[in-house]
Amino acid sequence: MIRACVENDLLDIYNIVNDAAHAYRGVIPADCWREPYMPSEELRHEVAEGVQFLGYELKGRLIAVMGLQTKEQVALIRHAYVRTEYRNQGIGGQLLAELRTRTTQPLLVGTWAAARWAVAFYEKHAFHVVPATAKAKLLRKYWSISKRQIETSVVLCEGDPSRWRTLL
Repeated sequence: MIRACVENDLLDIYNIVNDAAHAYRGVIPADCWREPYMPSEELRHEVAEGVQFLGYELKGRLIAVMGLQTKEQVALIRHAYVRTEYRNQGIGGQLLAELRTRTTQPLLVGTWAAARWAVAFYEKHAFHVVPATAKAKLLRKYWSISKRQIETSVVLCEGDPSRWRTLL
């Protein structure tokens, strides 16, 4: 069952993010890895900044989350994670499909360039990698991330491969 997450879900969201993010260890630049990957204070800050999480619940247990954040004329997919033991079962795709029903704005997602599985997931779902020449501009405009993360990330845009041009 997919549902909106509430404040009582924050501990589960924290655990899901930090479990699933272990896939990044040794893949993303070492200077970008930390333990925990997302501290609880950062998670609370993200929610305070408008990230609204959808959760996938199975037998009363939250096993996956995907956030949506509206910024100006776009909607950002934020913090999409599935517990390790439930990966590759279509849960992320179901969350993405539900998330799409909750906005009419163009969808953007940023992820680590080295996380090829994440990039491939979004490409499978009709997202296109934005050219490197525009990536940094989009990341600075819509995200609050470090210069290092900008250097090592990609942005994907839903739908028409040239749609990103209207978002700069």
